[in-house]
Amino acid sequence: MRNITITLVALAFMLGAVKTGNTADWDLAAAYADSLFHTKNIKLFAEDVKKASNGSLNIKVHPGGALIKKNKDNRNAVRSNQIQAAEFLGAWLSNEEQIWAVDTLPFTATSYEAAMKLWQASKPAIEKALDKQGLKLLFAVPWPPQGLYSVKEIKSIDNLKGMKFRTYSPFTSRFAMLAGAAGTEIQPPLATAFQTGRVEAMITSSSFGVANKAWDYLEYFYDVQAWLPKNFIVVSKRALAKLDDATQKVVLEAAATAETRGWQMSADSNSAAKKALADNNMQVVAPSPELVDGFKTIGKTMGDEWAEKAGSAGKAILDSYTSM
Repeated sequence: MRNITITLVALAFMLGAVKTGNTADWDLAAAYADSLFHTKNIKLFAEDVKKASNGSLNIKVHPGGALIKKNKDNRNAVRSNQIQAAEFLGAWLSNEEQIWAVDTLPFTATSYEAAMKLWQASKPAIEKALDKQGLKLLFAVPWPPQGLYSVKEIKSIDNLKGMKFRTYSPFTSRFAMLAGAAGTEIQPPLATAFQTGRVEAMITSSSFGVANKAWDYLEYFYDVQAWLPKNFIVVSKRALAKLDDATQKVVLEAAATAETRGWQMSADSNSAAKKALADNNMQVVAPSPELVDGFKTIGKTMGDEWAEKAGSAGKAILDSYTSM
């Protein structure tokens, strides 16, 4: 009878019918709204973990602002163990370490294929930086290529001079400065800022424009494909260590799946979003050669500045990237 019982228990574990370890609950602060593919992907990740762990780990996803008021504070909330996991835009941290800005270097990696190579080249340095902060990287997913939105026609970089420009990171602030625009950091929702004239232009993805109904207050979207910034999903190393080995494996395997799925969702979202912008009467246009040249000139300046600040670590990343 004892042998039969042991056999039945072993079989139950194989079939996923028995939980491993104690049940744990995590809070994950997602940086953006439910409608964005980033949030949808994170929720699928949470579902995958719950299913594969047979309920041993339940991750409650809180969309932007629902748990941590300011998205920029998500990472610090995990560091201070207020919550177990969070999503944040890597570019927000570029004032701390230059490696966080590598995916915002204009015209360095402008396609998903190139962005993946850059991610492979920079991932070890990112993981090392997070490890020092008591954090474990789960997965990273890019936004679609960044485009230029404006209330008026932009034929060249010179047309941005004096315009009020919405920024979201130190690098976009620097871009605005080099373009002669007046940079203003504004977090979503954006409608009021544009409708009241606080800002007149911004550089962001097609998906972000759709999520914020850019057609209500903007007329032009220029598909300049300047860079593909990434969102990072991290967990407290302490919270992860409290899980048994089997559940930790479930989390990391689900994270790997979420990264692959997220990159595809980003590409799919880009195509659908550009169509949605056009369908809502925005002018979705290819940038003029003059505008592209202006972006490249600014990109060269920003790239040189970044390389100088990033030093040998930055050079190693770019050398690895260009050799792929």
